[in-house]
Amino acid sequence: MTKLRRILCYGDSNTHGSAPAKSWFDSQRFDETARWTGVLAEALGKGFRIIEEGLPGRTTTLDDPIEGASRNGLTYLKPCIDTHRPLDAIVVMLGTNDLKTRFSLTSE
Repeated sequence: MTKLRRILCYGDSNTHGSAPAKSWFDSQRFDETARWTGVLAEALGKGFRIIEEGLPGRTTTLDDPIEGASRNGLTYLKPCIDTHRPLDAIVVMLGTNDLKTRFSLTSE
């Protein structure tokens, strides 16, 4: 039996597969095959297990004053890794939400 290679994809709404929202309560999500994680799984084939760990609004290291500290990507990264062990690779896709005006950061 071939061992599946396990890849954790840790990110924000892009990893979650969130579709454009019309309101705060609109939580539509793209189909699994349309999300980038689904495209990755299809491209890699049967020898891989892609684990989606996407949360809309997740930041790299910032506690969000509106959405809460649960959006801080650094805070949840270790427990997330521990939950999904063993892992062969981790893909981190964060940073877009850090540019929200409420954080007063720049892309530099």
